[in-house]
Amino acid sequence: MSSRFAVISDGSCDFSQEEADRLSVTLVPFYVSFDDKTYRKEGVDVGVRDFYQEMVDHPGVFPKSSMPSVDDYIQVFRPFAAAGTPVLCICITTKFSGSYNCAVTAAGILREEYPHCVLRIMDSRVNTVFQGEVVREAVRLRDEGCDLEEAFQRLETVIPTGRIIFTIGSMDYLQMGGRIGKVASVVTGALGINPLIILKEGEIFPAGIFRSREKGKARLVELTRRHLASCGEDVKNYRFVVGYGYDKKEAEAFRDDMLAMLREVCGLTSLGVYQIGATIGVHTGPHPIGVGLLKRA
Repeated sequence: MSSRFAVISDGSCDFSQEEADRLSVTLVPFYVSFDDKTYRKEGVDVGVRDFYQEMVDHPGVFPKSSMPSVDDYIQVFRPFAAAGTPVLCICITTKFSGSYNCAVTAAGILREEYPHCVLRIMDSRVNTVFQGEVVREAVRLRDEGCDLEEAFQRLETVIPTGRIIFTIGSMDYLQMGGRIGKVASVVTGALGINPLIILKEGEIFPAGIFRSREKGKARLVELTRRHLASCGEDVKNYRFVVGYGYDKKEAEAFRDDMLAMLREVCGLTSLGVYQIGATIGVHTGPHPIGVGLLKRA
């Protein structure tokens, strides 16, 4: 059996197919629907840009997403199991989706067919472009020669250091998607107010409120600065990424502001900007924006 392992992720990591191919990552897409009847594979049957355009053009329509099935995972896992290639599969937090459970079930079925196959399923406890950072760390460990078990354990160690600090354009999508949770208490009944939100360990927590979008983005930069000052770690060992929904121009301006702070704090000279996919976009609406950070494994 080869010591080099395959990296697989569900579509919540928000990789484009081009990036997945470049990094030798296999994707298992989520499904998205605008009519609650026809579900299309994200990135295969419907593009991310088209998904956001549909929300912008039809603001009263609330799309839904559906996780990959057990069979979807079996079809992806089987060639690796048959070839004796170890697999690390990274899934969206179980607090948001049953994707992990489907992957675990699929792995169990294939172990009966291929008793010696190695299929390790990881609950990333994150989602969207930040899950993508976990996947990129897995790729780095793989390419540096780590075996599957070492990579799994090192990733498990750093995942609790991760945060997504973000905001949205409207509470409506969180409310319709049932993800409002702890955020509701700080904004319920407050006309024109939107929340600042932190995702950690797979759950979302309120971090403040704002009225002006520009002030909200400035607060995101300041919240990130405060977190880095309080974490007690050498922040040069962290990965950072900006995520956005529909408006790339806004995201690039926000990236510049965030990078100016990070350059001052830890000498960072570049910061990736990635589009949040439909899996999370159905809950955030078309205008999420924020930053993800993760300690390197």
